[in-house]
Amino acid sequence: MDYAKIRWNKDGLIPAIAQDVRTGEVLMLAYMNEESLRLTLETGRATYFSRSRGKLWVKGETSGHTQTVKSLWLDCDGDTILMEVEQAGAACHTGSKTCFFTPVTESREMFGPLCLSQEFETILDRRAHPTEGSYTNYLFDKGVDKICKKVGEESAEVIIGAKNREPEEVSYEMADLFYHLMVLLVEQGMTLEDVYAQIGKRRK
Repeated sequence: MDYAKIRWNKDGLIPAIAQDVRTGEVLMLAYMNEESLRLTLETGRATYFSRSRGKLWVKGETSGHTQTVKSLWLDCDGDTILMEVEQAGAACHTGSKTCFFTPVTESREMFGPLCLSQEFETILDRRAHPTEGSYTNYLFDKGVDKICKKVGEESAEVIIGAKNREPEEVSYEMADLFYHLMVLLVEQGMTLEDVYAQIGKRRK
């Protein structure tokens, strides 16, 4: 790290954004000084400077919700750091996976892995806080046999759409399949990270 390239603010700090390395989801924003940045690079564990307490803090040192840094980037102006991290547990002190869970606009279109991640979080929430009339809770109530049956049905629908060369039907049915697969993951006590880890092992 060329520290001469960093544009520290008047307090000797720089904002650092933590992003989930697997999903691309923005987890949190905190600040670093030169010492915390050096420790982050040396240890591989995200270390920040607390402006309210006036001291360094290692993410997860008390909660166990650590951040293992996989890559670190400096933006074009040298005044913001972006870290790709492997997050253990929740990033937010509220218990949420990300600190950015309060919508400002009425709707927000989601893309790619972030879309799957947020859908998975919704399924987890339904499991923990059942909602009357929820189809997800209906599946959990019926158990693994029903969920597996739905996975099989949706797989067949994807195949039919593909055989018919109907792209819109394929994407629609595949979205249904993804949803039911995620319900199955939660029922099994697993997470998307378990799947991502397996995919990572298969890269050639």
